[in-house]
Amino acid sequence: MPSLLDIRRRIRSVKNTQQLTKAMKTVSAAKLRRAQERVFSARPYAEQLKRVLGNLTARLENISHPLLDVRPEERILYIVVTADRGLCGAFNTNVLRAAERFLAEHRQQEVRIVAIGRKGRDYFRRRSAQIVNEHVGIFARLEYSNARAIASEVIAAYSEERTDAVFLIYNEFKSVLSQRIVVNQLLPLPEFRPSPDASPATMVDYIYEEPPAEIYSRLLPRYVEIQIYSALLESAAAEHAARMTAMDSATNNAGDMIDSLTLTMNRIRQAAITKEIIEVVSGAAAL
Repeated sequence: MPSLLDIRRRIRSVKNTQQLTKAMKTVSAAKLRRAQERVFSARPYAEQLKRVLGNLTARLENISHPLLDVRPEERILYIVVTADRGLCGAFNTNVLRAAERFLAEHRQQEVRIVAIGRKGRDYFRRRSAQIVNEHVGIFARLEYSNARAIASEVIAAYSEERTDAVFLIYNEFKSVLSQRIVVNQLLPLPEFRPSPDASPATMVDYIYEEPPAEIYSRLLPRYVEIQIYSALLESAAAEHAARMTAMDSATNNAGDMIDSLTLTMNRIRQAAITKEIIEVVSGAAAL
């Protein structure tokens, strides 16, 4: 049985840990509010851009773009978005498990990985996966330029036919207690291929300052950038939510452990006092 001094040291250690987890929960809650605002601000823009592209697609005929070319998926580029840090519950584990399932389903193809986040980079590096590029530390100060740089690499690889398809996996922010794993096909973009069967009733009339075909060609790369940027924002918000939930559970568990250790300490003290009283009474009776 541990001594009274050992239990007091253990209680003091758990209290120090509880202060750390409580502070981390507060920091994550503050960061979550800002990340949540950015997510909600970016969603309408992405939806409106998709709507504009859809209307442009319905008006154009016989137009081609490298991002619309559909090829047999022999070489796949897989963008895996994880966090740079841990202590956020199953946030990283869920993404990596889904990524492993994807790799198992596409073991016949050549799959190369773009790792966004230190946890995913380290995970696939230990398993000798084919990592073509990595982006570590961007979540400390996430900007649109980060998504633009990633998108330019992806678009160049697809346009130069170094890859036949691009997939993106990340954690989508649903609520503070819920995140959802999303696997999207980023390229090609067959939904924006002009079709002669488009219904004019569904079109929205725009006034174009430039030729619609030129606007269409410029908006397709921008759409890829927006998709990546939205995924990064969603992942950042989901990470803070997961860390806040994990630190709240750790704080509560530390409180329960302190209560249990305090109860054990009081029982040991009571047993020691009772033993001393018995010894005194026994000595008095012997005299």
